[in-house]
Amino acid sequence: MQRHSSLDEAADLAGVAALLQIGAEIGVDRLLDSGATFDAAELARTADLPQAGAEDYLAALVAAGLVVGTDVPGRFRAAEDYPDRRYAAGYVSWAMSANGPFLANAREFLTDRDAAARVHRRNGRRVAVSSRWIGERAFYPPVVDRVASAGASHVADLGAGAGGLLIELLGRDPGRTGVALDSSGAACAAAREAAAAAGVADRLQVVERTVQSLADDPGPVEGADAVLACFVMHDIVADEPVAKDVLGACRDALAPGGFMAVADAVSYAPDSAERRFSALFTYLHASFMRVTLPTERQWLDTFRSAGFSETVCVPLGVPGGRLFVAAR
Repeated sequence: MQRHSSLDEAADLAGVAALLQIGAEIGVDRLLDSGATFDAAELARTADLPQAGAEDYLAALVAAGLVVGTDVPGRFRAAEDYPDRRYAAGYVSWAMSANGPFLANAREFLTDRDAAARVHRRNGRRVAVSSRWIGERAFYPPVVDRVASAGASHVADLGAGAGGLLIELLGRDPGRTGVALDSSGAACAAAREAAAAAGVADRLQVVERTVQSLADDPGPVEGADAVLACFVMHDIVADEPVAKDVLGACRDALAPGGFMAVADAVSYAPDSAERRFSALFTYLHASFMRVTLPTERQWLDTFRSAGFSETVCVPLGVPGGRLFVAAR
């Protein structure tokens, strides 16, 4: 049957996104992501499922070409193009699953946002998983490159989640240390577990604090060569006085020659390649989360008002995303 290529791509993306979302829901996404080989029994143990259920899911992954067999009968691994497909699926997962409560209850939010927000909340794990699927390809690499090229030996990550970015940085340089700051106790626990599994727990300090608290006590970022923040600062920059205090505290706490790297979004990016996803990202934040994303100019003005001497801005892979690198 002959079909238009864009329809083929849409159908493929829908299938991949749903199958991988199931994997995330049953807790086997890390196993698939690892690139390690596995069998149905290992998949069942990881998911804490009856083996028959795990075998059915595995069969679907194989049929979709997301998982392939190996030279060892009964053992499988993720396909070569799995990372590419997971990255593309991340956008669907973020839009439709992570923000599912907004979409399913849009009328309530657009009638009385505060009342709806008290009842309908996003699933933090779904937000984290979809953000990781996008971030590992779209905005982690340029941040990692900036840290590596600067030779930063002590790095703090604000809103670090499960610590994936810092763990990668510490794994690349055995002399590097880091501080992972996050307000979620579950995220901090996950970061500690992941650091232990990666063998870097002795070089990673995990701090359960809000980013806003740094305005009064910048201790966790004191002496850092680089302070990082990936898609967490827009909540703060929306409140200009708080943004000035938080960013100013980070600037003052940096080691001489240090810098701050903020990967985040701008409001309604106009470029044709960005505008559709950027429109959704901007609209959901404004209408459902009460966060007005800054324009690129407003981001730059905020860094300047916080005392940074120079800030450069470069596009990121994620539509509407920008990397702001601010010099002390």
